Amino acid sequence: MHISDEVRSALTAGRLAHFTTLNADGSPHTVLVWVGVDSGPDGDQVVIGKLGEDKKVRNIRRDPRVSFSVEAAGDTNGLGHYLVVEGTAEIDPTGGRELLAELSQTYLGPNTDFPPAMPEGTPELVIRITPGKIRGMGPWGF
Repeated sequence: MHISDEVRSALTAGRLAHFTTLNADGSPHTVLVWVGVDSGPDGDQVVIGKLGEDKKVRNIRRDPRVSFSVEAAGDTNGLGHYLVVEGTAEIDPTGGRELLAELSQTYLGPNTDFPPAMPEGTPELVIRITPGKIRGMGPWGF
C-alpha cells in the first residue's frame, strides 16, 4: 500500500504513536512508540525500532495484527486531526539500532546520541507494519 504525502507527513512529525498488539487471550496491549516510514519495492511500511524482545514483539510473533494511532496537525469542526493505521506486522531481526538513531533525531532533537549502549547480544529489531487500512480525521478521510 502506498502511503500518501499527507499520511507520511503525519507519521514523520515526531508525535508518539499509541501502538496496539494482541495478547494471547485476545486483549489489547498498548504502548507508546516512535514511528517512521520506509519505502520499499512492495510498498510503504511503517517502522518501529526495538532493542531487545518484549511483550509487543512476542505478541507480533504469535499474531501479526496490529494498529496504532497518532495525533496530527489541524482540526475539523473542533476535533483535532488524528490518524489510525491497521495492518500486519513482521519482525526484522536487523537494523533496530540504526533506525532508533535515525528516529531520535526527530523525537529527541538534532545531534542526539541515541540509543545507549546495550549488553552484547541484545537483539536489534525493526517492527515493519504493512498498512491494510488508514483512517481517521484529516485529509486521509474518516
